[in-house]
Amino acid sequence: MPASHLRVAVRLTPHASRDLIEGETVLSDGRHVLAARVRALPAKGAANEALLRLIAKACGVGVSDVSLVAGATSRLKSVRIEGDPAALASALGLGGAAQGSGA
Repeated sequence: MPASHLRVAVRLTPHASRDLIEGETVLSDGRHVLAARVRALPAKGAANEALLRLIAKACGVGVSDVSLVAGATSRLKSVRIEGDPAALASALGLGGAAQGSGA
């Protein structure tokens, strides 16, 4: 049976004062995203790595279970988290920013 996963739209702010998941927010175009801040600079993928570690910690999964699907050089990103979609969405406090899958 294939592993379940959750795909999350994230708006990342690098070079923040602390690492923090701010919660779900709605962009001006109506899209729901998870807002996150990391202390790391965006250079050489450091902010992306910090984001993956932050999400893994919040969800209680290993960093290897979290991957960047799209948006490596963009502020808006798509992140895939392996595990039970409902439990992961609950851990992140999500509704519209998440898409679960059993495939």
